[in-house]
Amino acid sequence: MSSTGGKQKLTMQKSIIFIILLIGSLMYLMPFLWLVRSSLMSTGQIFKMPLEWIPKPFKWDNYPQALTAMPFARYFLNTVLIVVLVEVGTLLTAPMAAFAFSRLRWRGRDTIFFVLLTSLMIPYAVTLIPTFILWTKLGAINTYLPLTVPAWFGGSAYYIFLLRQFFAGLPIEYDEAAYLDGASPWQVLWKIVIPLSKPAMITVAVFTFLGVWGDLMGPIIYLNDASKYTLAVGLTIFRGAYSTKWNLLMAASTVIMVPPIVLYFLGQRYFEQGITMGGIK
Repeated sequence: MSSTGGKQKLTMQKSIIFIILLIGSLMYLMPFLWLVRSSLMSTGQIFKMPLEWIPKPFKWDNYPQALTAMPFARYFLNTVLIVVLVEVGTLLTAPMAAFAFSRLRWRGRDTIFFVLLTSLMIPYAVTLIPTFILWTKLGAINTYLPLTVPAWFGGSAYYIFLLRQFFAGLPIEYDEAAYLDGASPWQVLWKIVIPLSKPAMITVAVFTFLGVWGDLMGPIIYLNDASKYTLAVGLTIFRGAYSTKWNLLMAASTVIMVPPIVLYFLGQRYFEQGITMGGIK
């Protein structure tokens, strides 16, 4: 009887936890559902009381109207170009720095890594003006260089830290065996460490994509030519020009949100594994 009662109690606890998680998930999904629902309505129907969650009728023409109201294709290509350059730069250089901090021994390694971590505690606003002055002196304003070049020098210190923690948890015997076979540190990194660190690499790739795709501050600061704007800037301009046409604004926002959502679901398993294992190690 006690065993049966314990199983029933455990089942009840799991049911309660499931219900709580389900309610929490619905609360977090509510804004997204509101967004999609509003993108298929007329402006008057969006705020009609009592609220209607199902569009009557579905206004699918909101999407082509929203995408033609601004140079969506131009902004999309600009954003993709920046994303590709930043992704490639980050995934090439961040593992190099992380490998040097975790698998190689050299004088001052831990001190330099500590200094690197302190940069995470510096607010972005503190470095904004000096960084802008630097790029102005270099003549890089109104170009994509300020948005992409930093990624080719390790990218974010957080990515280096994440990869360093993951690399440090891999057995060092793999490196030693490779060195005995005549491998160089470069070969150890790209043929042994990187293949074993797929979850961490995908996590960095997802974080990088989300950060660049939704970046508004950088393009606004460094880009002056409207033909070079990204989707985030274009959506901001669209909101200012079409603030009363909420249905078109919701449709444009929905389209821009689709790539990050698809990317997250494709890499969800590796993303969660990389966060968990990186934090534990």
